[in-house]
Amino acid sequence: MKNTIIFSSFLALLLVGCTSDDVNLDPHVVYNASPEPLITYAQKELSDYMTTPSVNENNFRLTMQYWQETTYVSESNYNFTGRNVSNNVWGDHYVNVLNNLNKAKEFIEQYQPVPSELSTWPAKKKNQLAIIDILSVYTFQTLVDTFGDVPYSQALNNDLFPLPAYDDDAKIYEDLISRLKIDINNLETGKGTFGPGDIIYGGDIGKWQKFGNSLLLKLGIAISDVNPSLAQSSINTAITGGVITDESQSGLFGYLAATANFNPLFENLIVSGRDDFFAGKPFVNFLNTTSDPRVSKYFQDVDGAYIGQTIGVAGNFTDFSAPGIFAYTLTTPGNLITHTEVAFYLAEAAARFGIGGNPEILYQNAVQASFREWGLTHQEAQNYLTAHPYNAGNWKKSIGEQAWVAMYNHPVVSWNFYRRLDYPALQAPPTAIANADGKVPVRLQYPTLEATTNGTNYAKAATAIGGDKLTTKVFWDIH
Repeated sequence: MKNTIIFSSFLALLLVGCTSDDVNLDPHVVYNASPEPLITYAQKELSDYMTTPSVNENNFRLTMQYWQETTYVSESNYNFTGRNVSNNVWGDHYVNVLNNLNKAKEFIEQYQPVPSELSTWPAKKKNQLAIIDILSVYTFQTLVDTFGDVPYSQALNNDLFPLPAYDDDAKIYEDLISRLKIDINNLETGKGTFGPGDIIYGGDIGKWQKFGNSLLLKLGIAISDVNPSLAQSSINTAITGGVITDESQSGLFGYLAATANFNPLFENLIVSGRDDFFAGKPFVNFLNTTSDPRVSKYFQDVDGAYIGQTIGVAGNFTDFSAPGIFAYTLTTPGNLITHTEVAFYLAEAAARFGIGGNPEILYQNAVQASFREWGLTHQEAQNYLTAHPYNAGNWKKSIGEQAWVAMYNHPVVSWNFYRRLDYPALQAPPTAIANADGKVPVRLQYPTLEATTNGTNYAKAATAIGGDKLTTKVFWDIH
């Protein structure tokens, strides 16, 4: 089924009017009685966040030094508070995604099937609720990976918990893994699901099963250093259940050429009428030094060369390489979980625990998947792998650096690889704000609105994680 977006006046009825510090339901919002528009909206908001280069929301293309800003370089120097970035990230996930998914869940649970649906509704209902919960697990994992402890057990219930407490991040992960296993087991092919409101897979339960298992693999890999037993059991369960194994199964959100439904990259690079971004020097230099043919897909050349600017320093747009054509294309899809990403998790599982096969072969598979994703040939991938073979003696460097290159258009995920594997060896610019303590940030600080509106719980959480700082590591980042 083609990925299409059905957007109309229902968007005005959704949660866009909520304040970004409200992690619970806004009682003044009017909802459409059907769950499908809510699913569409939640999927789009999740994809938009993962995709956008807006400095008001997602700065990880800058943090991972893929891009540099042309004029206003505050975010390249890790000043995220000036634009209330954390407030927007918080609102994106709790308000725009989780609250809509939660409301869709309520509609499904309240639905009374007509007589002709009585025999088929229970299985269809289970499928719908499982998909909603898989998306919720994905969203909560992103929040934990970004902030550490966050509202979880008391979130999304404004009536009972107008000021929700923060849960321990490690405990949240354990619960997410348990939820996800149940969700995957509840999915049943041939029993019905959502219609065209499911933009990611169009209701294909087989693909949702692979998405769920791939997400379980991602959760397991994330906790490898802190809970190896749960990590290995989760990884084994995911691989046995069947993860994404080719591009056709990737979890992508399909954008349209129509106004308001095109890719957020296009919105920020073309519709804005501004030239705000060009290549970051550390990344382009790495691509040039390794003779990586992906550089021609990632960036546009300047008189036959690919040139990046020093991180934290402004520059003339025409002097450096602009982002590649994909970023100026209206319909470039948004990445949630890709085949390339999963392939790197499989290589890491093999390198860490000996699970799933030969790590060298799986490393090669991951690099080849990245080349295919960007329209390059098998031979080009083979030539590159010959020049840059897997190093079993330092597998973190091999996988970490190659994941950095491969996750170029998935910067939130790239940040996770970087923090977990400690590669590539990024250096903070000397112009970085003092708050960064001379380091590349490893978390975002909590929203300022949380400190003012939910101050008691915010203070407890800040103390529990070791301080509300850019340098405070989330629980799974121990090296």
